[in-house]
Amino acid sequence: MAHPIIKFSHTTIHYNSRIALEDIILDVQEGEFLGIIGPNGSGKTTLLKAILGIIPPSQGSVQIFDCSCEKLRCHHRAKIGYLPQKELVDPTFPITVWEAVMMGRYSSIGLFHYPTKQDRWIVQEALEEVGMSELTDHPLGQLSGGQQQRVLIARALAQKPQVLLLDEPTTGIDTPTQHVILDLIRRLHREHHLTILLVTHDINMVSPMVDQLVLLKTRLYAAGPPREVLKKEILSQIYGKEVIVTDRAAGSYVIVGDHHA
Repeated sequence: MAHPIIKFSHTTIHYNSRIALEDIILDVQEGEFLGIIGPNGSGKTTLLKAILGIIPPSQGSVQIFDCSCEKLRCHHRAKIGYLPQKELVDPTFPITVWEAVMMGRYSSIGLFHYPTKQDRWIVQEALEEVGMSELTDHPLGQLSGGQQQRVLIARALAQKPQVLLLDEPTTGIDTPTQHVILDLIRRLHREHHLTILLVTHDINMVSPMVDQLVLLKTRLYAAGPPREVLKKEILSQIYGKEVIVTDRAAGSYVIVGDHHA
């Protein structure tokens, strides 16, 4: 029987003096690809930060690699790659693509140590993985939004992680580039056997590619294969009665109000 690499056991988390997540029971198996969905303020980012050990639970527990999140050591954290929500990169900030990706090696290099030949090789390999090896000396702030996201994914890959946490990786970039980013993430999952948790608002774009969907709104409303989660009777509890769910060849298609989810 498979042993979960991440386990939430009756987990309640308070954030800014309010309940952000309540009584979450969730197992994530090694190598799974999870999509995490729900409206704004539903606790999706908090779930990722709990895995990172940034926000400890007030009740229950979060276990990763058989270690509680608040006791994660540096060598545990180095196994978790994290792409936070996209922020504007200052175009005048003097950092190159190479330097940004090398930051992903710092948890392994340690303070007051210089990168080794192996570290440089790992960074080069990560840049090649995301198709950015031709722009190593380019200023990060002068890249397009999609290129910056690929560089930041390379930074996470440079950690050589077992788990990859992605918080809205397609927000703020055009639709064709969104597909490029998601195709890259799907390939990395397949080729590197990563355990991936991806937070998104775009249910329809992500649902065909994930193994499981997790539906949050402070509490866990559903978790399972997309076809089991994307049902009107389940989604209407979160998005209201105006939600529309139709069938398509790739799976369910969801419309929330006047917007495609």
